[in-house]
Amino acid sequence: MYKKIERNAPCWCGSGKKYKSCHEAFDDKIIGYERMGHIVPKRSLIKTEKDILGIKESAKINMACLDEVADKIKAGMSTQDIDDIVADVTKKMGGIAAPLNYEGFPKSVCTSINDMVCHGIPSKDDILKDGDIINVDCSTILNGYYADSSRMFCIGDVDPEWKKLVDVTKEAMEIGIKAVKPWTPLGDMGDVVHQHALKHGYTVVREIGGHGCGNEFHEEPFVSFVSKPGTEMLMVPGMVFTIEPMINMGTDRIFVDEENDWTVYTEDGAPSAQWEVELVVTEDGCELLCW
Repeated sequence: MYKKIERNAPCWCGSGKKYKSCHEAFDDKIIGYERMGHIVPKRSLIKTEKDILGIKESAKINMACLDEVADKIKAGMSTQDIDDIVADVTKKMGGIAAPLNYEGFPKSVCTSINDMVCHGIPSKDDILKDGDIINVDCSTILNGYYADSSRMFCIGDVDPEWKKLVDVTKEAMEIGIKAVKPWTPLGDMGDVVHQHALKHGYTVVREIGGHGCGNEFHEEPFVSFVSKPGTEMLMVPGMVFTIEPMINMGTDRIFVDEENDWTVYTEDGAPSAQWEVELVVTEDGCELLCW
């Protein structure tokens, strides 16, 4: 249960203002929704103005990495070459690659080709070929703040059906962004993403989704893209999370590579696509922080 503090005490957000003139009305609204049965975010998930500025600075590095990859990616290069680009840009700009050594992950970025759903490990042996589609998922730490986004790239002459999957997945993410409304449940957003995928005959991965982010790599809440309207945590101003649907051309069933215990594949070998942005909920919608 959300608990208020003494009205003249310093606000819990660290603003230096008195609680009554800072977050008291906000907390009253949260408590009201909680009493109606909604899942509400803990105070630790509400980012301060300082936090948002820190995430934006981290995002500059993250997006610079992806811009550099976009400029150089081509058939014939290895996914290790992509990892080298990300590691180099990150270091030059003073950041840290968040994936490197995270729970044992051995590289600075995730590179997932064709039927890889996510968490592909860069390798000098994985050479990009004409017709491939690849997701490059970049995550950055700067001064303790985390930025996280990913982009799809089409290599050379891609099958039109595969290109459509990439485009529809981006559309689904953009529809999700537009559906972020303060004081509404995350399930509303997840459902519109899911429905857009279904409309085109695709499936959405259930086990893996978006997540809170900013002060840690992965925070609450888990963001599902197969959720039902009216369910999941309430989206409130100051929450930061990712929208990153993983959409498959075939079945939604997946499996994890037994050899590296990281890379996720589609069970039927059909292609998968993913786009990711990091955003903060605002009073009238949301603001993109990293894309």
